[in-house]
Amino acid sequence: METIRAFIAAHQAVISLAILGVMFVGFLMERLPATVIAILGACTYLALGILDDKGLYSVFSNSAPIVIGAMFVLSGALIRTGVIQRVADLIMARAEKHPRLAIVEVLLGAVVASAFLNNTPVVVVLLPIMIKLAEVTGVSAKKLLMPLSIAAVLGGTLTLIGTSTNLVVDGIVREAGMERFGIFEITPIGLVTAASGMIGLALMWWLLPSDRPVTGPAGTHDSHQYLTELVLADEDDLVGMTVEAFRDLPRTGQVVGIRRGSAVVHGAELENWVLAPGDRLVLRVDGATLMTWREQGRFRLGIGSGEPAEEDLVVETMIASNHPAIGQRLIDIPFLQRVRARIIGLDRPAHQPGPDLASVRIRPADRLLVAGGPREVEALRDNPHLIGADLAKVRAFRRRKAWIAILCMLSVVTLAAFDVMSIGVAAIIAIGVILVTRCIDSEEAWGTIDGDVLILIFAMLAVGLALEASGAVAMMVGWVEPSLAGQPMWVLVFGIYFFALILSELLSNNAVAALMTPVTLAIAAELGVDPRPLVIALMIGASACFATPIGYQTNTIVYAAGDYRFVDFVKIGVPLNIITGVSTCLAITAFMT
Repeated sequence: METIRAFIAAHQAVISLAILGVMFVGFLMERLPATVIAILGACTYLALGILDDKGLYSVFSNSAPIVIGAMFVLSGALIRTGVIQRVADLIMARAEKHPRLAIVEVLLGAVVASAFLNNTPVVVVLLPIMIKLAEVTGVSAKKLLMPLSIAAVLGGTLTLIGTSTNLVVDGIVREAGMERFGIFEITPIGLVTAASGMIGLALMWWLLPSDRPVTGPAGTHDSHQYLTELVLADEDDLVGMTVEAFRDLPRTGQVVGIRRGSAVVHGAELENWVLAPGDRLVLRVDGATLMTWREQGRFRLGIGSGEPAEEDLVVETMIASNHPAIGQRLIDIPFLQRVRARIIGLDRPAHQPGPDLASVRIRPADRLLVAGGPREVEALRDNPHLIGADLAKVRAFRRRKAWIAILCMLSVVTLAAFDVMSIGVAAIIAIGVILVTRCIDSEEAWGTIDGDVLILIFAMLAVGLALEASGAVAMMVGWVEPSLAGQPMWVLVFGIYFFALILSELLSNNAVAALMTPVTLAIAAELGVDPRPLVIALMIGASACFATPIGYQTNTIVYAAGDYRFVDFVKIGVPLNIITGVSTCLAITAFMT
């Protein structure tokens, strides 16, 4: 055992690089999730004694993952309070008048929004809007979805909080004793990156695929679209008006019919139909809007028996394949006749049920939202023909508190921009405010945090620390130092940028940032140059990657949603990488050296 330990101690730099090489192979093969590979790598360093327990614990003091988690929560608060949906509705209203201009506005909006919000939810929210714009303009969705991802990625390069990669790099350089980055310090360079990227995208628009998605746009909704019904009360403001007056309906929703007695109106007749008391509006709408209507108590929702009560709960459940009522109408389910419960919504994957809620023929995997008292909820949970009956995760919007969420986000940006306090401290205080004011519940807040991202960052920070402690970083610097010595700064900037870019097209951006930051700092120290321009090149190079659908998370989202081929990203991404890369590196050289 002592012989083995002595051998490891004598060759730990080479062993560390060998482990890193195995991790790279694992990342590329994708047999295991990147998070698992990173954890296994960190555990290997621990088991061999290259990384000790103190070193492992020290990575948890890094501020980057905390800041990233905090920004996830703040973005979640904007979604929970309906701010994001309201913006989406305004965009769709604009698109109805000027659809082609709206495409440009959505792309520019994605750039701006991604500078301050996590760009993944930005893309998820704007995805259905782009699909609608494609339908209105007659343009293939494939010509719109990839540019949406590109715009969001470019927006992430504008500020320090625009992407988690920037925050990871900032956290590591601060640990190394370097002065922290200001929230807008990289903005001048980021503007060049974003401008060159958008211009390049416009010039290469003709290269985007124009064929229609074969499987249809998948994954275009952030939430399920439920079929529901609501009854107009005698005194409702909508009485005597047409359907167009229904302002509470989000742009992603749709009135599909109106039932008056035994007559059902649908199609073109809906436009001029004058609403009367007792009319049942049949709609398809997202779960959050549906729950908001229920909370407001303005409408009588769904079908079933009994009046809504204050203690009622909403349960989400799924129809099992052995349900005895398969093929029957929803209104005929015996459960609704026996207990005081109402089915307020039904969602069917990849299919639009109808023509109204009561007449839907039950199918396996139908998802139901059922409102009832505690006794009815227990009955649902005990029903062997229902799957996963539990309290609904979808919640109502808290629109009255939207101003608090907006103010908190603006305060974080402002306080950090004017160096009043660090981003992390400001974000944590903001989280305290939105939790106390109930903009978002604690359970929902923690649910917005992408645990995979945080664990990956912690694990790769440990790997980077092991590489430094073993001498592997110094060894790598020794390999490249002779070829870099005496080279002008622009050569170093180009080298760091494009090396980070190539790695990020194949591996996780955050993993590349965690691995390359210590190497970049060591190269700058060895050559006696200012590390700041090189670090900014690393930040942007690790994020602005467009040539593969796995290069960035938003690329992966639109890859599935738009039914793209891998080569579609290569045709656009490679020249775009070159355009943005050269422009960024020239800007860094001109402005910072």
